[in-house]
Amino acid sequence: MRGIGLVELMVALLLGLFIVGGVINLFVANRQAFRSTEQLTRLQESARVSFELMARSLREAGGSNCGRNLPTANVINNASNFWWADWDAGLRGYEGNQAAPAVGFGTAAAQRINGTDAFFSIHADGNSGASITNHDTASAQFTLSSAAHGLQAGHLALACDYRRAALFQVSSVAGAVVGHNTAGASPGNCVTGLGMSCAGTPTTYAFQAGGTLNGVASETWYVGANGRNGRSLYRARLTRNAAGNAEVQFEEIAEGVHDMQLTYLQMNADGSLPADYQAANAITDWTRVVATRIVLTLRSNEAVGTDGAVLERRAYHVVSLRNRLP
Repeated sequence: MRGIGLVELMVALLLGLFIVGGVINLFVANRQAFRSTEQLTRLQESARVSFELMARSLREAGGSNCGRNLPTANVINNASNFWWADWDAGLRGYEGNQAAPAVGFGTAAAQRINGTDAFFSIHADGNSGASITNHDTASAQFTLSSAAHGLQAGHLALACDYRRAALFQVSSVAGAVVGHNTAGASPGNCVTGLGMSCAGTPTTYAFQAGGTLNGVASETWYVGANGRNGRSLYRARLTRNAAGNAEVQFEEIAEGVHDMQLTYLQMNADGSLPADYQAANAITDWTRVVATRIVLTLRSNEAVGTDGAVLERRAYHVVSLRNRLP
């Protein structure tokens, strides 16, 4: 009947403040938990994508679609002068202070971070190419099973059958007919015969019907600055412009990759395995490397860890080179 007094009102306000404070604390705690979970999920996704795509490149290093350890002729003019034509090694690693092909050290977007490892891989690209129906060595032309092979003049290509393989530069394309003459592209081919590399005595080899002709993937994988005050995993790969000239395309693969360290398993000369993995600068013969161990350090974009620190996780993965396994 008399209404609410001042004391009752103050008590009600105090109880209300306690309830609101509890709700705010619960909201803040839930929001922090959500942010932490979200950042952890992003780290896990970056690790998964990084390992999946790098593993594809490593597994296929130095490989063709026709078999393992095929003798391969490289008829690219002055192939040793071009990082993207280094077929002999198939795979090559670089320590954190060693320059890697196609990319330099720096802090600008897509430049490599000093102190992080990198590797180069070259292999047949299954996304382009077709089976061979005829190889006319006199006209230096392949006839393929389909005109939808994705190859253009200037592209690198790898022809193979069950006996051997050859790396060359496409000189011309007319539907399903792909040429490998010495003219028509730069740097071009040293010979039209695909039986021997430029350093040897030129010989002619006719690839058998049923073999394959594929494009070639030349890629350098590294950790670079992403232009957003962070780091990411990058791939620098060879592409060709409309004129057929070589260009390097830098692709950001996964955000949050702060560091990458690589070690390699090099088989002994007698075919036995060594005691442990080795750093890139200790490898004496890259053709004997049969596996790569990858260690990624990943950091969150936001400081949602203990005491306001960023989250950091380390992930490990081992990849066997399919083309080198017995």
